[in-house]
Amino acid sequence: MIPEIGQFTMLLALALSVYQAAAGLFGGWRAAPRLMESAVLAAIAGMGALVISFGALVAVYVQSDFSVAVVAANSHSAKPMLYKIAGAWGNHEGSMLLWSLMLALFGGLVALFGRNLPATLKARVLGVQALVAVAFLLFIAFTSNPFARLEAVPLDGRGLNPLLQDPGLAFHPPLLYVGYVGFSVTFAFAVAGLLEGRIDAAWARWVRPWALAAWLALTLGIALGSWWAYYELGWGGFWFWDPVENASLLPWLAGAALLHSAIVCERREAMKAWTVFLALLAFAFSLLGTFLVRSGVLTSVHAFATDPERGVFILAILLATVGGSFALFAWRAPDLKANAVFSPVSRETALALNNLLLTSAALAVLVGTLYPLVVDALAGEAISVGAPYFNAVVGALFLPLLIIVPFGPRLAWKRADIARAATQLWVAGGLALAAGIAVLALQQRGPWLAALGVALGVWLICGALSDIAERMRLFRVPLKTALARLAGLPGAAWGSALAHAGVGVTVLGIVGATAWAAESIKGMRAGDTTEVGPYHVTLVEIGEVAGANYTADRAVLKVERGGATVVTLTPERRFFPVNRSTTTETSIHTTGYSDLYAALGDRMEGDTAWTVRLHYKPLAPFIWFGALLMAAGGLLSLGDRRLRIGAPSRRAAPGAAPMPAE
Repeated sequence: MIPEIGQFTMLLALALSVYQAAAGLFGGWRAAPRLMESAVLAAIAGMGALVISFGALVAVYVQSDFSVAVVAANSHSAKPMLYKIAGAWGNHEGSMLLWSLMLALFGGLVALFGRNLPATLKARVLGVQALVAVAFLLFIAFTSNPFARLEAVPLDGRGLNPLLQDPGLAFHPPLLYVGYVGFSVTFAFAVAGLLEGRIDAAWARWVRPWALAAWLALTLGIALGSWWAYYELGWGGFWFWDPVENASLLPWLAGAALLHSAIVCERREAMKAWTVFLALLAFAFSLLGTFLVRSGVLTSVHAFATDPERGVFILAILLATVGGSFALFAWRAPDLKANAVFSPVSRETALALNNLLLTSAALAVLVGTLYPLVVDALAGEAISVGAPYFNAVVGALFLPLLIIVPFGPRLAWKRADIARAATQLWVAGGLALAAGIAVLALQQRGPWLAALGVALGVWLICGALSDIAERMRLFRVPLKTALARLAGLPGAAWGSALAHAGVGVTVLGIVGATAWAAESIKGMRAGDTTEVGPYHVTLVEIGEVAGANYTADRAVLKVERGGATVVTLTPERRFFPVNRSTTTETSIHTTGYSDLYAALGDRMEGDTAWTVRLHYKPLAPFIWFGALLMAAGGLLSLGDRRLRIGAPSRRAAPGAAPMPAE
């Protein structure tokens, strides 16, 4: 009964989405109040229907109802409850229903909290949002029904892919989907604005919170996925430039550019075309990622489906959405004229350069990702584009970007004094230079790029701190006044500083984990020792242990430093009898500023020795700590009342002068 309820409410949501699209677009065109209001009600009802539908899918997983095909293929009665629940979206069919649920939730949020939007614009936004929902719900209904029954019910299921049996599955995909689908709202605003002929400061103010929420979720999702790969796969890396990893990076880059472009559009009514273009591009990249994961055009640990027929359906959605929206943009672009002028040295110019570099980086990633697929399709030749290309090209584009970031908040709108901005940053520049020189002096051998990377990281962190110090006029006004100004800073000011500092912290983590890492891979027996970084590691024993739905060989490694025992690490090699597959369970000792990473490999043939992989990763935790700072910055900016409703706060701190949000 539950699967039938889920299928019925899914089809009901499809019907409501069709009506919502028609009522929203036609009602907005004719300015018909009843039609526009009915589109709002349809969005709310559709959201409720999909909540019930997805709840039904989770319920059949919890109950281990193996009469449902996706449950039989992706679950097992012995699977822990967390993975039964998370397994609902750990497959193609369930993930697509989750995608549609996110679309409905965002549409419902616009309907419920868009009271300050003009009625016609709101109706058109809901109409465009519903068109996307219709496409995906049709895709699910005809090719990927998660509630399809089996005629012959098995006694038990085949189980979830062991690589996915991790707490990361509960949070990583949903966060990514919030990010991907969140950009559907900015996309809908862009299309609606083009249809209405209204792209102005108010429009940009309405777009920014949705773009920020999507970018925030995507930041957390990418960071969590990177951490998951780091500790789960046993190779010691955090980013592989996998095509699906790249597909998540593309909307993140476009979203970051969109956030900065929307600031200019809101404050100065400039860069309108840029802002609309990026709003369309961010969602186009989100759809591209969906196509890559589900089309069968690539093999990846992230891939959910390998059915070309499904891929053709998604490709049609991608082409229709992207082609139609960009055709509309090309038609309306001549009307998107800026209402403000600015000099070559200004905050507008700095943000335009930021957009250019971020978009160029996204284009470089896109070319490197799709080129092997195009060559394979046209010439039948299998080639790969690896880390050397991405590191070189993306790194070259990010170098000037990271240099100019601290200058942005220092430059005035319309016309600025670059010398004055540089003077305000001399302390940050001096500390960055000192850090780079110190690295060059201390590292006996090592890449000179490491010194440059450290200098850039310190430059970003100190630049962000300097921005806060400048806003509170530290050392130029009495301390009491400075603290009052600090308390009166808007959330967007803190958010910008935290996000920029977070980028700097992540840069430091990437430099440390790649330039100064140490590695030991060797066959070890009980009693054998090895050195890795500052640590002395002894293999004590390897024994068998039993888990909830697996058995494992567990190594016990004693770690010493300076003659004192630091920690005992217990990496495992797990065997899942249902899937007949083996996974690696790493064991990591972190100090907060470095990681000692241990993974157990296979038993060496004809020997009692086991392959033990050890990695020493200086500054590796900074990679994810920086991402958390970026997300915290986004959250603080999202909490700024002026960003949420376009109004100033009702009460300012005593003695605090009004400060610009950006």
